[in-house]
Amino acid sequence: MITTDVLVIGAGPSGTVAAAIIKKAGFDVRIVEKQQFPRFVIGESLLPRCLDALTEAGFMDALKAKHFQEKTGAKFVRNNDICDFTFEKQHTDGLKYAWQMPRADFDLTLADECQRMGIDLSYKHEVTAIEIAEDGSSITTIQPEEGEAYQVKARFIVDGSGYGRVIPRLFNLEKPSTQPARKTVFAHMTDPKRLEQEEPNRIVVYVHRPDCWVWTIPFATGNTSVGYVSNPEFFEPYTGTPEEQFRAMIAAEPALHKRFGDAELIFEPRTLQGWSATTDTFWGNGFVLTGNVTEFLDPIFSSGVTLATVSAQLAAKLVIRQLNGETVDWHKEYTEPTMQGVNVFRTYVNSWYDGTLFKIFFAENKSEEVKEQICSVLAGYVWDLSNPFVKNHEKSVKTLARFLDNTIATS
Repeated sequence: MITTDVLVIGAGPSGTVAAAIIKKAGFDVRIVEKQQFPRFVIGESLLPRCLDALTEAGFMDALKAKHFQEKTGAKFVRNNDICDFTFEKQHTDGLKYAWQMPRADFDLTLADECQRMGIDLSYKHEVTAIEIAEDGSSITTIQPEEGEAYQVKARFIVDGSGYGRVIPRLFNLEKPSTQPARKTVFAHMTDPKRLEQEEPNRIVVYVHRPDCWVWTIPFATGNTSVGYVSNPEFFEPYTGTPEEQFRAMIAAEPALHKRFGDAELIFEPRTLQGWSATTDTFWGNGFVLTGNVTEFLDPIFSSGVTLATVSAQLAAKLVIRQLNGETVDWHKEYTEPTMQGVNVFRTYVNSWYDGTLFKIFFAENKSEEVKEQICSVLAGYVWDLSNPFVKNHEKSVKTLARFLDNTIATS
């Protein structure tokens, strides 16, 4: 039997951030990952706040060396209406940039750095069972793709398994998400007209219809990620091969047709749906859930990697304290701050889909102060309680939208 201080399940951003921070504190850490890296996953546009977690984990030098596309803001387009946010102008005193990149390259960079730090990382190793003793120590059974199963005894487990949701699945902690079912169809495309569009350094979100939006995320490679997100019924009228369906969607949006009508597909369009998920608890005796294992909302606003890395950053510090013999109030010190971030993003996700944010983003006369406060949310600083659009997020968004409605009605 293998023994370790901490077993981390999953080698994505959440698992690797937690593993690196715990390793830097002097503990023995092992990572097991069901898939082989590099592997494809969406979530290709980061927010500035997650770079704080990547810095603490010790990943920034390796990431900077990859020369990923720098991201300086986010632009929202609805026909001729434009709302352009730049991270240089935000309420929070935070970072002014992030990155856009194929996630396969990003995730592999983090995993490679963990191995360089001396963390044992095993690919194609699947967790099949976990037994936790009263003292929080655990014995985990792991099945490699090739070879015999083996067991790892650990003092603590960090589950950063993402969509795999290992501990929620094994311990029956899963519960239905309150988010409506949505679907995305996406691909990577060549982008020879990018410079003509002057959109090299930020994500651009197009409101195709009130119930459908499109992301365009340019990469430093010269290719761009394009994805349509809507309810499943939106996609039903599109027939033919996946490429024919995707090109028909692009043809239906004038700005995208102008930019990508003659572009080549890097791979056949792919589909993802039913991604929203949550659990009964984010921690238990001898384990903590981080990242998408806790709760995943929606790709709008690119919150996934930020919540994944920041929750891992927080969890790792608490694991270190507990292993050092301190008493940790996991609900107060982990669940509550994690849910603070999730709930702020949930307000903005729901306000996007019900049209509330359209009134704010596309208002004719925008308050620069309000715009900077909302920009901080879009930069991932959803724990900055000096920002009224964070501290009183739901009330502030609804109040502003009603004010704008009344202004239009009386003008």
